[in-house]
Amino acid sequence: MLFVVDIGNTNIVLGLYENDTLLHCWRVGTDDKKTTDEYEVLLRNFFQKVNLESRYVDGAIISSVVPMLTGVFYDLCQRVFDVSSLIVGPGLKTGMPIKMDNPREVGADRIANGVAAYALYGGPVIVADFGTATTFDVVSKDGEYIGGVISPGISISMEALFQRAAKLPRVELMQPSSSIGRNTVAGMQAGIMGQVIGGINYTVDSIRRELDFNAPVVATGGLAELVGPHSEAIDIINPILTLEGLKLIYHRNV
Repeated sequence: MLFVVDIGNTNIVLGLYENDTLLHCWRVGTDDKKTTDEYEVLLRNFFQKVNLESRYVDGAIISSVVPMLTGVFYDLCQRVFDVSSLIVGPGLKTGMPIKMDNPREVGADRIANGVAAYALYGGPVIVADFGTATTFDVVSKDGEYIGGVISPGISISMEALFQRAAKLPRVELMQPSSSIGRNTVAGMQAGIMGQVIGGINYTVDSIRRELDFNAPVVATGGLAELVGPHSEAIDIINPILTLEGLKLIYHRNV
């Protein structure tokens, strides 16, 4: 079995593969103050609930954009599974050339997304990841990572609106029944979703024009299933795309 870890700024996603099948997936809040001991308790509880023994895991790979937690999870995998984890970064074979001014700047999760999208759907392909930031990654027809777009995530935008406007409340992100809000909450929901969907459609249209190809768009990330169905630009929703990329990268190195 293979244990995969995607450490993001807001959530940590843990996956357990048996060969090519994702058996279990868990999502926990990111907390860089937690120790290895604390995450070990969580992990052992997860395994206990699904009646799995840690000794069956014989490999692990970590993607992290939170440096303080990279070592924590490396130590965690050594302690719980007695394996040395691969860490996505310079020196690891991904099978995907990075055509950026500084390839080291590209986040490990974005590389994993690109690897999975190209392997599953071919190229050119665009990945839209709705996490702490909303990112768009572009992979060429030859499987090269050629760049992307980074913008504030949906939750960040919502929180900024609440914090900076004294009379506006926190609202749940959802698609309203009307584009014209009849009250403050509905108006905020219509505005946020309208801005998000409009931004997706504009960004994808711009990328496709530069590619001169109607490249498919794969949505992933924590909010993909909420946002994706409302955008005509999104072709595929794959919530586990990053985990699939980590699995592929692991097998290209082991």
